[in-house]
Amino acid sequence: MFNFFKKNGNGKPKSNGTDAVQMADIDGTPLAIGDWVQSLRYDLGVCKIVSADIGFDYESVETGDRVSFVKMIDAATSYQKVKKIVRK
Repeated sequence: MFNFFKKNGNGKPKSNGTDAVQMADIDGTPLAIGDWVQSLRYDLGVCKIVSADIGFDYESVETGDRVSFVKMIDAATSYQKVKKIVRK
C-alpha cells in the first residue's frame, strides 16, 4: 500500500549501502589501529585501538579493559563513540 518496507528478491529489506560502520570518531576524523582515543562510553578513559580477532578493540590505558568496536557505534551517525587524541 504505502511501500514503507520494500523487499528485494531474497525476502530481506533493501539496503541503500549507507548503513556501514565507518572508521571515524564522533567528529568524523578517520581512525586506524594504533591511534589513541578518549572513550565516550563504558568509563574506559584514554584507549589505544588494537587489532582483534574480528575487527578491532579499544584497550583502556587506565584499566586494561578491552571493548569491541561494535559496542562503540553511535546509532545515529554510524561513527565510533570516541574522540581521537593527537599525541606528540
